[in-house]
Order: sequence, then C-alpha cells, then structure tokens
Amino acid sequence: MLVFSLVLSVLGAAPSRAQLFETRAAQAYMIDADTGTVLFSKNEDELVPPASLAKLMTMEVVFHAISTGRLSLDDTFQVSENAWRTGGAASRTSTMFAELNSSIRLEDLIQGVIVQSANDGCIIIAEGMAGSEENFARLMTERAREIGLTRSVFGNSSGLPHPDSQVSMKDLVKLARHIHATYPEFYRYYSQPDFTWNNIRQRNRNPLLGLDIGVDGMKTGFTEDSGYGIVASINRDGRRLFMAMSGLSTKRERAEEARKMLEWGVRAFESRTLFAEDEIIGELSVYGGDDGVVVKADGPIDILVPITNPDRLTARISYRWPLRAPVEAGSEIAVLKVYIGELLSQETPLYAENSVTKGPLHTQALDALIELAQFWR
Repeated sequence: MLVFSLVLSVLGAAPSRAQLFETRAAQAYMIDADTGTVLFSKNEDELVPPASLAKLMTMEVVFHAISTGRLSLDDTFQVSENAWRTGGAASRTSTMFAELNSSIRLEDLIQGVIVQSANDGCIIIAEGMAGSEENFARLMTERAREIGLTRSVFGNSSGLPHPDSQVSMKDLVKLARHIHATYPEFYRYYSQPDFTWNNIRQRNRNPLLGLDIGVDGMKTGFTEDSGYGIVASINRDGRRLFMAMSGLSTKRERAEEARKMLEWGVRAFESRTLFAEDEIIGELSVYGGDDGVVVKADGPIDILVPITNPDRLTARISYRWPLRAPVEAGSEIAVLKVYIGELLSQETPLYAENSVTKGPLHTQALDALIELAQFWR
C-alpha cells in the first residue's frame, strides 16, 4: 500500500527555507498546548540521558497512583540506608537531606523531588511503591508507553547515570503537557519557589521561574554526556507553550537559550483557524466504491502561524492508497498534515463523513486498472 498526499491550498505555499529560530541546544522541541502546533524542532527524536528530567516521569507515576486511589498525600515512606547513601547527604548529589530511618509524608517527598530535585526523595518513593528502584523503573517505562511516550526508557527514578536511561525531547514535551492537563492540582508544585526540609531551605532549581516572563514549571537536569537540559512551560497572553532542550554547555547558556526560545514562541506566532467546525476538508476517491468520501475533522482546526511569514503554511491530506470500499461513516481514514516550511507542525485525524459501499463490477474493474497503472509507474 502507498501513502498518498493531497495538497491543499490553505494560506499559500512558499518555498521551503530554514527554521525561523536558531538555538545552541543540540536537541530541542516546542509546541503550543491548545492547538498542538509544533513551533520548533531540532533533533527532537534523538535519545539522550535524561538526568534529573527523569523525575518528571517519576512524578507522573506518583500522581497517577494518587488519582486512582492507590496512594494519598498523607501516606508515609521510610528512608532506607540505600536511599540515604545513594541520594541523600552522603551522596553529594541534589538531596532533601532526609534522615536515615525516618518516615516522611508523600506530599513532602513530592515537594522535595520537584522543588529541590531530591534524589533521596525519588529513591524513597520508588522503594515504598515498588519495593526497589529497579521495579519502579519498570513501572515508569510501562506507564510511559501508556501515555504515548514511544521511545523513552527509564533505568531509575532519580535520573542518576544509568546505562538503560534515555529520553527524547519530543517525549519529554509530551510528558510535560500530559502532567499539566491531567493533574492540575499537582502541577502547582512546579512553580513553588522554595521548600524547607530538615531545617534546610532550598530554592527551586528552575532558573526561569524568577524572571517574571510567565514560566511556571518544570525541571532542569545535567549529565556529562548530554550537557545541561531543561523542560519548561510558559503561560502568557492567553497562550501556553511547552519546551524541552538539551545539550547546552553551561547553566547560564541553558537559562538564556530557554528564555529566548519561549519568548520567541509567544511573540512570533498568531492563531489562525484553518477549518471551521464541520467544514469539509476534502474528498477522496474510494477504490471499488460507488462514490467518493468526504472527510472532516471532529472539530475546528486551529494552528499558530508565523506572524512575519504566514505564507509558509501548507497542508496535505495523507492517507493509505488505495482507499478501499466499503468505507463506514465516522471511521478515521486520513490525517491532515500542516507544514510550516519543512517543519511538520500539526497532525489532525480526519473522518469519513459518508459511507461508501462497493460499486458495480465495471467500476471495480476500472479502479483495478488505475491501481495497476499506479503500481507500474
């Protein structure tokens, strides 16, 4: 079977050019939360060590367990010697300074992990929920697949160096967007400015929170292999963006590159409606059918377009050819792919508006000849 694309005239079709924004990050990805528009991508599927960005997945597992009733914020977890040595004060890594053999409420552990990037907090949670970090890491990867993270693998709960751990920027943005949409009652922790535990006050490690530009989360990380990375979200002027980047050389470069990309994303795009609700997007021929099929989306299709170059936008209906009869009304049969220049910026499922039954034999025979001609082209 072949994948066919039907090019639509939307806002014009300018020649492809370079991306509208440049960054020093080795990998980066940014989307608009409401429309799903991809605003920037650079090596977004490349796998890198997650460092502390893995803690986003750790918290998703925790939030999911709370939302399903398996855990509550008042549950307590014991601090094992392994958690204390591997991620606590003795480890000389980011820690909430949990005391050996003490018991800590889950809500405090959550704040320790999110605000202080506490490795001991992650291990305490992992051991308390799954018996060991290894078991918890399997839960993380399984849950990642359930929510649509296609490539990322987690070897532990903290993001400390592990040979199995790898993530992509696309997966991290998808994870951040999922956490914000699914757990609004817990997302607030990501903008918490500081947290005190064991009489030690630590400020949130996200350098963008104090810039007063609308950033309200989420996480930073660093490894020798992948450099400095960040996952961030900005909410300004009625628009929310999610961004992930990695491969920066210094903390300062990470903060500056992230700030520039987020502010560019807010300022350089405007919202356009490509197709109104219930508007016909196209009509496709049906192999062996008695008629063609009209396709529509399940709602309006909105997208962000560059303010300075709106004519860069093109759209294609992509579908498996030949589309064979019968076709049932309401079935998903195609995808609308919208490009900004060469960047695939948005994909929207398209559904059959009408049913198509098999046509008479002479129609099926003619379609067979057309298919054969396409095959031998």
